[in-house]
Amino acid sequence: MSSTQANRLTKEDYRKQKDLEAARKAGTAPAAIDDEGNEINPHTPQFMLNAPWYVDTGKVSLKHQRAPLKRQGPKFTADDNYWYARGKRAGPAATKYRKGACENCGAMSHKTKDCVDRPRKKGARWTGKNIQADEIVQNVDLDWDEKRDRWNGYDPKEHDKVMEEYNKIEDARREAKASAFAQGTDTTASSKAKDDDNADDDDDEKYADEADMPGQHVNQKTRTTIRNLRIREDTAKYLLNLDTESAHYDPKTRSMRGNPLPDKQDDGGFAGDNFTRYTGDTNDMAKVQMFAWQAADRGTDVHLQANPTQVALLHKEFEDKKDKVRGSTQQSILDKYGGAEHLETLPKELLLAQTENYVEYSRTGRVIKGQERAKAKSKYEEDVLVNNHQSVWGSYWADGKWGYQCCRSFMKNSYCTGQAGIDAQQASTRLLEQQ
Repeated sequence: MSSTQANRLTKEDYRKQKDLEAARKAGTAPAAIDDEGNEINPHTPQFMLNAPWYVDTGKVSLKHQRAPLKRQGPKFTADDNYWYARGKRAGPAATKYRKGACENCGAMSHKTKDCVDRPRKKGARWTGKNIQADEIVQNVDLDWDEKRDRWNGYDPKEHDKVMEEYNKIEDARREAKASAFAQGTDTTASSKAKDDDNADDDDDEKYADEADMPGQHVNQKTRTTIRNLRIREDTAKYLLNLDTESAHYDPKTRSMRGNPLPDKQDDGGFAGDNFTRYTGDTNDMAKVQMFAWQAADRGTDVHLQANPTQVALLHKEFEDKKDKVRGSTQQSILDKYGGAEHLETLPKELLLAQTENYVEYSRTGRVIKGQERAKAKSKYEEDVLVNNHQSVWGSYWADGKWGYQCCRSFMKNSYCTGQAGIDAQQASTRLLEQQ
């Protein structure tokens, strides 16, 4: 029985209810019937019969004790590709503008404010051209588990493409190694070095994992890093500038990435860790290392630490070929289509400093001669005046309230009273001050 009915029983009704429950438990009275026609066990506790307020229907039932029925099978079938239509359009576009459609693109599935197409100078409502097709809008209505399923809508067949690409790369790598072995390019030293590597690693790790970085020592047994202390005669980084707003210093790693003295031009001083990281031949070295990794992935037997001269020559040859190809491609396009005169641009100073539009302003900022630059318009409605108002809502602020500037009314959508409303407000204010 519902809790609302039990709370509103009189003493006589409550006594009759208790007698009926006792008779049902004794078997002298028929059992209660729920809304589905099933008998309810009279020995069922009351707290199980009472439904919570958010699912209470006012009838005796045990339906709230059962788990809700879930949807049998997927919501989307194979025709829908087991997922809802995202970004698809429903059939061909209309040829004429329809009433109630988007004024910008002409689709019926959304309004003008919700249009995500590029705002046109004249929308489809006025031109009747280039009307877009309607989008397919579906009611997804996913349950609790479907909303939180990270693989919901994923097609397992997409993984076949990944496996196919991986197999192609492996086959090409085996063919490259077989051809190199057949040509006799593998020397005895390289074969010994490969035998020393891990047999389970197919990619042949060629990087110096055991090399220590400057300023630290790596213990290979415990896999811990031991940092060396700084030289005691050197000035600590955090003492170069005691200003609290200067470069940040991390005491855990003893690093200061920014320049502690940006205004001081001193070539021999400390200019931050980032300065030493991106100066000198560091960038060139990083490019050569990246080239070596990419070349090794493509099957070329190169290694920067083993043979740096070979990698440097290959990288230089690669850069020269890339510049020639880029120049030849650009020249071929210009020879075919023309337009070389458009590449000869004016200096940046002339482009930004001169214009054909002449505007002359007064000391107060009013335009005397010429046309002022037009303000950018929004796709939302602006400056809409209602109820005889001369200003928009929110143009006046006083005592923590917004109102209209024309009549100083704080009531939204009220009728404008003009100067009479302002005089009445000032009179009421003076009367309150006198009291």
